[in-house]
Amino acid sequence: MMFIVFALGALIDWIGIVFITFPIFIPIAVEFGFDPLWFVVVLAVNLQSSFLTPPFGYSLFYMKGVAGERMTTVEIYRGVWPFIVLILIGLAICILFPDLILVPAGWIK
Repeated sequence: MMFIVFALGALIDWIGIVFITFPIFIPIAVEFGFDPLWFVVVLAVNLQSSFLTPPFGYSLFYMKGVAGERMTTVEIYRGVWPFIVLILIGLAICILFPDLILVPAGWIK
């Protein structure tokens, strides 16, 4: 499911991904026993990749607008890959350590 969301992030914006995948994925995840809050937060972290993945990453177009003539779109596409890797590392941390997301109720005061 995470790969599908990541792949869709390169093709459509995050609102479209939410409307397409959440009604399908969340009931499946709950049926498999995943906490719905954890699952949605992990999906949200994964959705952050949709702003950066070429060819339709909105942040890439914002950057091109700010950079103007100083940078080409190809240079921006090349420069974004370390940040995509960081998002994927953050996603792995959220998956491997769910307690970072699901704080026990006794800790909240």
